[in-house]
Parts: sequence; C-alpha cells; structure tokens
Amino acid sequence: MPRRIARIAAALLALEALGILALAAWQVVALTGADTTDPVSAVALIVLTVVGAAAVGAFAAAVWAGRSWGRSGGIVTQLLLLAVAFGAITGDYPHLGIALALAVPALGGLVLLFLAAREAHAAEGTPTPEG
Repeated sequence: MPRRIARIAAALLALEALGILALAAWQVVALTGADTTDPVSAVALIVLTVVGAAAVGAFAAAVWAGRSWGRSGGIVTQLLLLAVAFGAITGDYPHLGIALALAVPALGGLVLLFLAAREAHAAEGTPTPEG
C-alpha cells in the first residue's frame, strides 16, 4: 500500500491543526469573558493562532498529496511542539501531563514524517544515504 505512512502523518497533522483551532476558540472565550488585560493583544494572538492552524492544515494537505514542502513544514511544526513541551516541563509552573500530551504526538509525527520522506524517495527511486 503506497504512501500509507504519509497518509497517517497527514492525518496526525490535521488533528494538530484542529487542536490549534480549539486553542483559538478557547482564546475567543477568554476574550469574550473579559478574562484578558489587553484586548488588542488578545485579538492579535487569536489571529496568529488561526494563521498557525491554517498553516498546519496546509502542511497536512500537502503531505497527503505527497508534496515535500508539506513534510518539511510538518517537521518544523513537530520541532516547535517539542520546544513548547520542553517549556511546559521547565517553566515557572511545570506540568508533566501537558508536556507529555504535546511531546508524544510530536515525536510520533516526527518519526512518521521522516519515514514518509523515506517512502517518497523510495517511490521515486532516489537513493537514500543507506544505499
């Protein structure tokens, strides 16, 4: 079954995009509930969060379609998630559960995207470093 790994990686990226959209919805609730000190900054953060969700969604669609730029963007996304997970465990208020909830899918996504790249190179007949 060709491109199976890429399809799984794309599905994971799509779920991450939905998670980012859920974060944006949470930010909207906080803004409408007057739970913010600076509404202008809150709106800007919401806009940037939605743009980020759109980007991750575009990476998912590109990985599904077999485009290498989607895999590259997806890898960067996973590395950013790992950085946030590291911050969640080392910040002022460390929380192991949040760190694991972010790190485990990010590590899985990273592995899947590297395997998808290898799968794509094999389908094209491009040699890998191992031969």
